[in-house]
Amino acid sequence: MADNGRVEIRELRAFVAVLEEGGLSAAARRLHVSQSAISQTVQSLERQLGTALLVRDHAGSRATPQGELLAREARLLIEQHDRAVSLVTGQGRRAPGLVRLGVPLEFPSDVLPRTLARLALERPELKVVLRHDSSAAQLAALAAGDLDIALTRDLPGDPAYDAVLVVHETMGAILARSVAAEVETGGKVPLHRLARLEWVGFSRSETPAWHDQVSAILRGHGVTAVVDRSDSRPVTPEVKLAAVAAGTAFGLAAPGWGPPLPDELGWYPLVDDPIIRRTWAVWHADSTSRHIAAVLAALEPGA
Repeated sequence: MADNGRVEIRELRAFVAVLEEGGLSAAARRLHVSQSAISQTVQSLERQLGTALLVRDHAGSRATPQGELLAREARLLIEQHDRAVSLVTGQGRRAPGLVRLGVPLEFPSDVLPRTLARLALERPELKVVLRHDSSAAQLAALAAGDLDIALTRDLPGDPAYDAVLVVHETMGAILARSVAAEVETGGKVPLHRLARLEWVGFSRSETPAWHDQVSAILRGHGVTAVVDRSDSRPVTPEVKLAAVAAGTAFGLAAPGWGPPLPDELGWYPLVDDPIIRRTWAVWHADSTSRHIAAVLAALEPGA
């Protein structure tokens, strides 16, 4: 039995993309999702409507008669939806070549220059405006229509958003060299040997899920001095390094994380790489902007 009460605009958009691109793989690239996600979306749509919408063969995908009927109506609905969103959010009044990109703290220094250089070569008409902010603030700005793409350490579970992993960083410890001499083994530090130190972390309000993940890993290795800085301002590199230099604390950072370290401090990899920081590019699932798609493509690892 058909259940057409829950058809979403993103499902219609995926179906139309498959028809316009001629197949699942091309549609997945266009929408920046996996091929399996596109396939599952179309199958779900067919179950909800109780009819086959696509015929798949060696030549690709084409619409059934019912699919052709749906495609005509879906394109009208998508156009009306996008027009309504643009009017409410004011996006329709922005320059068509402008993409507003959020950037988190301690973002790898090589990613944005590489991304912007590629866009300048391939899309000279496109202008990217950067906004540095915490993950929580970026997601709020994305929801309010003030950002087009958020680079965030927290992955939203809301189906209104799509996301793709753009950065994968293995975290190490920043330690006073005198402390490192006592805890490191073969140039690496077992995380449990930091149990007597305090973690100089970041405010939980900046990235709640990532903060909770790190805290759980640290506590699992005996590091219990995890201070909740939920009401604090962002911890600056200067504050972090000053606390570490006192010999009673440690920081976490990716290799080449920022300014050169003072002579009395060092960065050390952790044994077995227990802490991995991931940064996702997040955007509205119903976006049809080719400029946003171009920025997302340039952000992809290895692009």
